[in-house]
Amino acid sequence: MKKSKISILSLVAVLLLAACNPGKAVFTVDGTKPVSQENRIIYQLNVGAFTPEGTFKAAQEQLARLDTLGADILWLMPIYPRGETMHSPYASMDFMAVNPAYGTVDDLKAFVAAAHEHGMKVWLDWVPNHVAVENPWVNEHPEYFTKDAKGQMIHPHGWGDVYELNYQDEGLVNTMNSALKFWISECDVDGFRCDYVSSPTISVSFWQNIIAELKGHSGKTIEFLSETDISNRHNIRIDSCGFDYDYAWDFQGALAWKFKDSDNADSLKAICEQFLEGSKAIKNRRMVYLTNHDQNYNDGGHTLKDFYGDNRYLLTVLEFTFYGMPLIYQGQEIGDPDTLNYFTDAKVKWSQIDRMMQNTVRTLVALHHTQPSLAADAPVEFLSTDNPQVLAYQRGPVLVFLNLGSAPCSVRCDAIVAASYTQWLNSQTIVDGPSITEVSLDANTPIDLDAKGFAVYVKQ
Repeated sequence: MKKSKISILSLVAVLLLAACNPGKAVFTVDGTKPVSQENRIIYQLNVGAFTPEGTFKAAQEQLARLDTLGADILWLMPIYPRGETMHSPYASMDFMAVNPAYGTVDDLKAFVAAAHEHGMKVWLDWVPNHVAVENPWVNEHPEYFTKDAKGQMIHPHGWGDVYELNYQDEGLVNTMNSALKFWISECDVDGFRCDYVSSPTISVSFWQNIIAELKGHSGKTIEFLSETDISNRHNIRIDSCGFDYDYAWDFQGALAWKFKDSDNADSLKAICEQFLEGSKAIKNRRMVYLTNHDQNYNDGGHTLKDFYGDNRYLLTVLEFTFYGMPLIYQGQEIGDPDTLNYFTDAKVKWSQIDRMMQNTVRTLVALHHTQPSLAADAPVEFLSTDNPQVLAYQRGPVLVFLNLGSAPCSVRCDAIVAASYTQWLNSQTIVDGPSITEVSLDANTPIDLDAKGFAVYVKQ
């Protein structure tokens, strides 16, 4: 495995150097690696949108940058040839081929091999519920499709560019299973993000059988992400399928549609507590996110600013420090500057950089990587403060303070253990770049926070 230019040990060395020189010091946060499998970061990219060229080869040239950022898993949106009705990447023409606009299977193979050299895994987006209406199976294998009472193929959810597949047909099941095995054996992929897992036409037994089979298929670890919130009572049947991760879908929805730009810390705490309680009831780990291709483009399109307003920075801190494996959607690391039409592979506007968001994400990735207490399912303890607009919580030695208020404040917290701390994140200074400050804190120490600001400390 190729070693990162900046290792965790070098980061620790910088921190130790800063500890010998109390006060603010610039430190390097790039190129860290996770201390455990439970401290990983997943990065979602659409090959066609990620670079101006929109190819596997061009994306491969960006792997060093993603390694520096700290991406551990690369989730590639569907790479298959597309139907022409709407040109959706989720309307596949062939599950054992790649979109010719992206390159060839050999190009994908080279991309995966290069990602592995950087220590990154690659997961493909798998779309089991439906295929493009132009797919050859429509004529060659009509038995592969579900039919209505009149014998007509069904457009699930009224999606006019796709037909629904029939998992009661053994031939279809065998064909889909063979395609999954193809990508593992041919291109050495490491896992699959599985689309629309909550489909009522795909049985639990299908998922149980194929997940168990693929996890023992190649002698390597194959992981599965379910595009559904298994903690939701309507999806609890999927808990027995064997997925490694699911979407914290209801959590994101509550943040985006219920909480939005609120200044009420109790409202945010209630959403977080409900998320934690739901997570206890299921077997798999959670993927947490503020945006992805659906949130960014569908329903009229919403950037982070559209969804969360001035709370977008502090909620980004929440995403990376609260619970679960954080997702970065392409461009989120520079502030999510625009909505991206993934039907046309609209390009990420990499030149439009929000420095505050960029530096915040860089630092949060390093923090999530290097603090064992930020493992995906490590405990969370809420802390009381003397300000109702501040949410505070602790995970091991990591203390997080989020000011939901629209004015600066100075807050005290009785739960702070008197000790020396390293301040990793300070919203007052982060726009100028990552830096640390060595401080002594106790229950009487005022924590100064910007309006909509944040502070993160690690007990030494």
